[in-house]
Amino acid sequence: MRVIGYRWSPRVHALKAFLARSRVPFRWLDLRRDRDALAVVQRALPDARRYPVVLFPDGTALVDPDLREVAERLGLDTQPDAKFYDLIVVGGGPAGLAASIYAASEGLRTVVVEQEVPGGQVSYAAAVENYPGFPEGLSGSDLGRRTVEQAERFGAEIIVTHRATRLRLDGEARAITLEDQTELSTRAVLLAVGVSFRWLEAPGCPSLVGAGIYYGAAVAEATACTGQAVYVLGGGNSAGQAALLLAQYAGQVVLLTLEPSIEETMSAYLVNRIRGTPNIAVRTRHTVVAAEGQHRLKQLTLQRVDTGESEQVPADALFVFIGATPRTEWLGDTVARDEQGFILSSMDPTRGCDGRVPWSLQRDPYPLETSAPGVFVAGDVHEGSVKRLASAVGEGAVAVQGIHRYLRQLQETAEKDERPVLGRAVR
Repeated sequence: MRVIGYRWSPRVHALKAFLARSRVPFRWLDLRRDRDALAVVQRALPDARRYPVVLFPDGTALVDPDLREVAERLGLDTQPDAKFYDLIVVGGGPAGLAASIYAASEGLRTVVVEQEVPGGQVSYAAAVENYPGFPEGLSGSDLGRRTVEQAERFGAEIIVTHRATRLRLDGEARAITLEDQTELSTRAVLLAVGVSFRWLEAPGCPSLVGAGIYYGAAVAEATACTGQAVYVLGGGNSAGQAALLLAQYAGQVVLLTLEPSIEETMSAYLVNRIRGTPNIAVRTRHTVVAAEGQHRLKQLTLQRVDTGESEQVPADALFVFIGATPRTEWLGDTVARDEQGFILSSMDPTRGCDGRVPWSLQRDPYPLETSAPGVFVAGDVHEGSVKRLASAVGEGAVAVQGIHRYLRQLQETAEKDERPVLGRAVR
């Protein structure tokens, strides 16, 4: 595959990030820097006037496509095969994929709805080195791909580029509405939507996203930064991994952190590598307060948080890793959430929701069950989660055990009342 367009185009960046996270091999050609780029396009599409253009190995092409078009052309599932499932998992990160493996392998008809690429935020990681069982490490996208293959082998269905917009509760039935108004019905739901990157709202930054300012996109953009001056904002492991990857290509990488030292927030193995990399400079107690550039990033304003002293520096790229926030507004009042939007569960389901979503049953909630019976939560979006890959996988497995208990209770109640079981019987 070849992606042809302008480097500073947010559309080009979105395509590159999608393909890199999906582990699809591709070559990117910059219309301003690659002499052959225009000739390649003209041979395939003589009348092309819009970019980016995506060329496939069989000679076909897409002009300025959206991500769903590309996903469909690559053979990824973008439409559900059925309207009713035993379990709908919303979110294809480590928690959701792990849950789909256990649920599908134990006989539940399971679908995973992922709005971007399966793997969640871990698919952005250049290297995952502290996950048990992989002593040599592997990329986050590779880990996501392996987990998807495992889930699909057990029969789980995974659809991509679809965003859930509504959770509907109707008696014992639950339904998820997608952004194209497709409604999927189910007996149980697992919310594993993870968290999204927290955006840098400093002046000039929002308008330059994809044109020099990037969120979690070091893998997709690293080679484009060859010989350039690159900044990384953040003091956690994700920022450290990005700095090390970018340092393989960039002329200079500057790591900016709010903390007095990176040892406070970063794993020791990353700290040691960063300290030993000559083209990485660490500037502690610094942040970004402004960005400038017309159509692309040209300059950053840095501020020392101790003194308020500011300076302007030329910059070709800024990679931002300043934490994450849950995107759970679409749930409305169907499940209880805390003040930040993290989903509450188990024995205290109404805290932070002003009693608007009370626990309605006499039994106690099952492990990781939310304030809505039959709706469970796992992973980073769960209030109190430890934000570790292994714990997210573990929560996915624990949630499935609660889901089995809930479905058995549904079946037992239906049999006692001598009425049909909702959907098909649990195997």
